[in-house]
Amino acid sequence: MAIIALITGAAGLKAQSARYAPAMKANLKLLQSAKTMQDYNSVSAAFNRIAQAEKNLWIPYYYAALAKLTGAMHDGTVDKDQTGGEVDSLLAKAELIEKNSELSTLHYYNEVMKMSVNPAQRYMEAAPLMEKYYQTAVAQDSANPRIYFMKGETVFHTPESFGGGKAAAKPIFQKSVDLFAAQDTTASFKPRWGQAEAKAMLKQCGE
Repeated sequence: MAIIALITGAAGLKAQSARYAPAMKANLKLLQSAKTMQDYNSVSAAFNRIAQAEKNLWIPYYYAALAKLTGAMHDGTVDKDQTGGEVDSLLAKAELIEKNSELSTLHYYNEVMKMSVNPAQRYMEAAPLMEKYYQTAVAQDSANPRIYFMKGETVFHTPESFGGGKAAAKPIFQKSVDLFAAQDTTASFKPRWGQAEAKAMLKQCGE
């Protein structure tokens, strides 16, 4: 009986894994085509269901969080504090499985999103958190281009009198662009977002 149970369990695991890749591919396409917050929330829920089925993988939780973040940053009517809390929860679940630079980068992104509700009022509280996540992400993987892209965005939109502006942001965006060019794109479902945006911001810094 124990052997039968073991074989049945292995067969179930194999079937689950067989569903994983097609489900991820389908939902990544939906993420790319999403336009409304409802679309993004729907995709986020789908990734969350994948995460609950694939209990040892952090990447579905990552994309569930990224979907909510992307939607909230493009929809001015969204309750960004509520969304930020939902993103924090998804990232916490992912980090119970693995802590890494990609997740720390999304933490940074999430703090930017929450700060955007009222930048002048929230900057003093958000800035130390953003710096913590930046330093953590770099320590975890100094070749992650997305954390430099996010940092460059922050510096670009910071007044020159506070150490920001185009000139200060340009070398950070350049580093991001260079790392994007060198990144490994063969790994399945590895995060790839940010390259076109980093190139556009680097170009803007030169204008």
